Amino acid sequence: MLGTTFVVILALSAGWYFLLRRRAMAAAGPRLADLHSRPSYHGFYAALGSFLAGTAVLLVVGIGWGLWNDMQLQNQIGQALPESSAIERQLVLSDAKAVADGALPSRSGELRSAVAERHATLETARQWGTAALALAAALAFGLLAWRRSDRDFRARNRTERMVTIVLWATAAIAVLTTLGIVLSLIFETANFFSNIGWRIDKFLFGTTWSPLSGVQSGQMNPDKVGAVPLFAGTFLITLIAMIVAVPIGLMAAIYLADFASPRTRSVVKPMLEILAGIPTVVYGFFAAITVAPFIRQSGEALGISVASESALAAGVVMGIMIIPFISSLSDDVINAVPQSLRDGSYGLGATKAETIRQVVLPSALPGIVSAVLLGVSRAVGETMIVVMAAGQGANLTLNPLEAVTTVTVQIVMLITGDTEASTAAGPAFTLGFTLFCITLLMNIIALRIVRRYRELYD
Repeated sequence: MLGTTFVVILALSAGWYFLLRRRAMAAAGPRLADLHSRPSYHGFYAALGSFLAGTAVLLVVGIGWGLWNDMQLQNQIGQALPESSAIERQLVLSDAKAVADGALPSRSGELRSAVAERHATLETARQWGTAALALAAALAFGLLAWRRSDRDFRARNRTERMVTIVLWATAAIAVLTTLGIVLSLIFETANFFSNIGWRIDKFLFGTTWSPLSGVQSGQMNPDKVGAVPLFAGTFLITLIAMIVAVPIGLMAAIYLADFASPRTRSVVKPMLEILAGIPTVVYGFFAAITVAPFIRQSGEALGISVASESALAAGVVMGIMIIPFISSLSDDVINAVPQSLRDGSYGLGATKAETIRQVVLPSALPGIVSAVLLGVSRAVGETMIVVMAAGQGANLTLNPLEAVTTVTVQIVMLITGDTEASTAAGPAFTLGFTLFCITLLMNIIALRIVRRYRELYD
């Protein structure tokens, strides 16, 4: 219903555009120069204002009315189950909504059936009421624009002001969303540390990770939350990935920038871009089904014990995934080096290899370092490959042939399964916040390197 209303608002806005544009042209007659704003601005003012008014009412009223309906249903459940907790009432409400939507059978209990029936009634009223108010707002603004439209109406100024407000609003949404994510991480991390008695040293320097094994009355054992094995495994796999990705990606970038013919570049460059767009779950299957068994069989043939889920397998496949990322960024940086530097080097008698080694690479070094650090950030935060190819047990080792786990694997394990959400949320959010700080620090370092060593060319 609400989706249909949104489509109707779009169509109504388009209609207002053509109506107001035609009205402005009719008001001007043969002398369009007498209009303060061009006819298209009159149409844009009506269309944009109508769309924004209708959409704003659709969102605000729809969300607010839905929250009010949930409060009414929660009160009904609370009266029927006065001693129930908030979580239990929420579960009953979720089941009742599932019954109303047909996902659960209607024979789910008298209370759930009664709540489901009332939910269906309230939801119908919400959708029709929200649709009516949204369409009324869109129509009202269009009529207001129709009334204002004349030769002296400053439609261009009003339209540009609305566009500015929309741009500010979208920027504010992005900033507030990021701020909300960071604040939620900080609050949950603080709750976790308060749960273990603010023993932050145990988390940062402890070597035993089993946060849910020693829970008593909701309190965790500080000796079981050592994150060193997780970060050791994360950095080990990241190191292997960068050993694979950096040389191959950088050499591929040098070849494409200085050695490949335009025809070869036109074929290879898009292929690298396609590789960069492959979903990571595909690389995860490749690591788990092909690479890991191959490494294990090769180790057995050489008499070396290799775990079925080794850090080497996950690191190699992650490096393959990052190759297009580093290659594409490095290629853009190398191509940005002015041709005059190359010509000057050739004029002094340097060969192409000497020019690349002593002129091109030093000039492109800040961008290359930035690309590598961004690749490291992506490797540290990668989830699907390590979930499918790395181990799940915390193991503090530097042997790439053994199974290790990573921060992202443990986050996935904590937030899935049968564990109580309130118990597992603390360690998961704390690991996420620590990982966020690490990647943020790497990005800051990359930006500082670029700013410090950047050279400006005429």
